[in-house]
Amino acid sequence: MSLRKDLKIISEFIEEKEKILDVGCGDGDLIDFLSKKLVDCRGIELSQEGVNKCVEKGLTVIQGDANSDLQDYPNNVFTTVILSQTIHAMSSPEDVIMNLIRIGKRAIISFPNFAYWKIRLDLLFRGRMPKNDILPHEWYNTPNIHLCSISDFEHFCKQKKLKIIKKVLISEQGYKINSSFSENLMAYQGVYCISKRKKFSV
Repeated sequence: MSLRKDLKIISEFIEEKEKILDVGCGDGDLIDFLSKKLVDCRGIELSQEGVNKCVEKGLTVIQGDANSDLQDYPNNVFTTVILSQTIHAMSSPEDVIMNLIRIGKRAIISFPNFAYWKIRLDLLFRGRMPKNDILPHEWYNTPNIHLCSISDFEHFCKQKKLKIIKKVLISEQGYKINSSFSENLMAYQGVYCISKRKKFSV
């Protein structure tokens, strides 16, 4: 199975025998892939179409809205909670993130970097809201209402006293960026593993 670039990196963070919740799991590609690694996978998805496709694959997925339904989950019921390319569409990203690390020992979050250099050039020279592969909508019909940058996200983690366990920054071509020089400028998207705890163990 061919996974989206950020999902492939997320899958590398996951160990065998973990209990995973994929929030906004879409068609279930990630949890379908992870289930073959002896991982206990669950999903929550807003769209009925996505839920139906997951069920067709035999996946354990329920329909729900992360903005409101995560608060119903008990504390520490999962080892890892995943939110991929969705945080910028949340009505209250802060509440969602705090729920992710409440119901799981750690959270893995991927998002597009709004400070990417091509986006900056778009705004500077065209004076219009940028579009690309992971931000494909027009300003008037986009579901993305809370866009942030790599620096914004790391500042948020510092403010909320969240531990960044690991991060991987990805270029537009899908390569991992190994240099910390100008990473907020060069990263197309980021994948962060965070926790409110000092240590994490499966």
